[in-house]
Amino acid sequence: MQFEIGQKDFLLNGKPFKIISGAVHYFRIVPEYWYKTLYNLKAMGCNTVETYVAWNLHQPQSDQFNFSKRADLPKFLQISQELGLYVILRPTPYICAEWEFGGLPAWLLNIPNIRLRQNDPIFLAQVDRYFSRLLPRVTPYQFTQGGNILMMQIENEYGSFGNDKDYLRAIKALIQKYGVNVPLFTSDGAWQNALEAGALIEDDILPTGNFGSRSNQNLDELQRYFDNHNKSYPLMCMEFWDGWFNRWKEPVITRDAQDLVDCTKELLDRASINFYMFQGGTNFGFLNGCSARLDTDLPQVTSYDYDAPVREWGEPSEKYYLLQKLLATYPDASQIKNPILPQITAYPAISVEQEVSLFSTLDTISKRHDSPFTQTMETLEHYYGYMLYRAKPISHSGEIKLRIYQCRDRVQVFNDHQKVATQYQHEIGNDIMLQTPNGQFQLDLLVENMGRVNYGGKLLAPTQHKGIGAGAILDLHFHTGWEQYAIDFEKLDQIDFLGKQDPQTPSFYQFNLTIEDEPKDTFIDTSKLGKGIIIVNGENLGRYWNEGPTCYLYLPAPLLHKGKNQIIVFETEGVRPTELTFSDKPIYKQLNTKNL
Repeated sequence: MQFEIGQKDFLLNGKPFKIISGAVHYFRIVPEYWYKTLYNLKAMGCNTVETYVAWNLHQPQSDQFNFSKRADLPKFLQISQELGLYVILRPTPYICAEWEFGGLPAWLLNIPNIRLRQNDPIFLAQVDRYFSRLLPRVTPYQFTQGGNILMMQIENEYGSFGNDKDYLRAIKALIQKYGVNVPLFTSDGAWQNALEAGALIEDDILPTGNFGSRSNQNLDELQRYFDNHNKSYPLMCMEFWDGWFNRWKEPVITRDAQDLVDCTKELLDRASINFYMFQGGTNFGFLNGCSARLDTDLPQVTSYDYDAPVREWGEPSEKYYLLQKLLATYPDASQIKNPILPQITAYPAISVEQEVSLFSTLDTISKRHDSPFTQTMETLEHYYGYMLYRAKPISHSGEIKLRIYQCRDRVQVFNDHQKVATQYQHEIGNDIMLQTPNGQFQLDLLVENMGRVNYGGKLLAPTQHKGIGAGAILDLHFHTGWEQYAIDFEKLDQIDFLGKQDPQTPSFYQFNLTIEDEPKDTFIDTSKLGKGIIIVNGENLGRYWNEGPTCYLYLPAPLLHKGKNQIIVFETEGVRPTELTFSDKPIYKQLNTKNL
């Protein structure tokens, strides 16, 4: 058994082989559905699955490693092998993928003088430690060891970030240090500057291109790069974008199915392909990424549907069936079969059973840190979600001016539990007038990290630090004396629902969904809610926001069970949900704004 990168073709056991791959991110799909997703991938005609590996999922804290549940990568590889699929694995430190911080763990931000994605001994030492835990788990699945991994990636779209070839060589050396001996590759945008900066063609590492249209034009550019270096390799599009991702407050982006098929045929007649995505899945929890335009951060939505051939909830789209017909004409395609379809239902509406203000149960579900000045979320080792900053200043007038400095990403200001203002990145720092008694009052600042930038120069920006950095000014002085509460959404069993109700403040609402038969997939309708997250049986489904364009959270059946299921809504906008409704289809808000 041998896989080689030939001069014109990939060679499988000495014979030309066209890779027909689809991207599936194991961390965006519940493990119980990995088999169904991979089966449907093969049934569409693909012979290979490609996946990124998310560092921040596998090492959530500097001293903690995770390879269970959605992080059980070996199980994903095993299922792929059992189905007869080859694997392209991308275990690079950085993945982009519209994933929080591009997959980099936020605790890296605490390390003094670290230079991310550069030939920096401090950064490389952390990569080494990560690889020492990750790679021994995947090397047994290499094709060279009788497994199904054909190739692995060194770095991802590095030509869109840096041109430090010593760094790329250092990552290559680390990968090989831990027993990787399958062929390696890089992937970059298919234009000369990006390829020259990000590839290692001079070291005989295969360069691949990422694009989603103008197939011949992009393949010509890739071929021109090979020719300029007197090299001959098979052409491959490592990310053939068949849809696109979505951001809050922007219309949903779609792509015509026939246009996709036409561009795919143009590509496959000359090259190998990896459909990005095959099935996008869901940004569960707080791990959605964020785009950036100049000084504006643009957080991405919870759904990573991507308008892919298989939708977020596992339903094959028109693209799927059209691609089946096309792929059937290529000899290396897998046998076309009928896909496994999802079972989706709209459960009956359920009424709220218990509720409590965040302020009344703050102590039971948070870790409190006291300090003279405000500290960032990273400093307090609370990397995602929400942080509440509390002070008890004394006012000597009926009104006092508040300004908050170096705060990300969104802050709600409460004066003695009364909401005064909500500020976003471009408003933070503006004056807020607080009506105060002559004497002590309570100031609460609830800050949400809405997702770190995952691509481009802002990967290194100070704004990747969340929470309140510089501090809060009252009148003209920085106030000292802060209680900081890191809200832990894994402690929701400790919510004190006997505490005070105040729907005008951020609050928890508990619902119970009783299921008598085998659970089915469903969608929670969030169109009448404000902003927040929903936790089902302890699993954080992700963020919702009535700004749209998505007004639902996908709830896969494996997160439910027969009997009573606990659903907790954390709502921050003063909207009191008296009932929770479900849908058997996704719900979208039509927006007239522009996609930036």
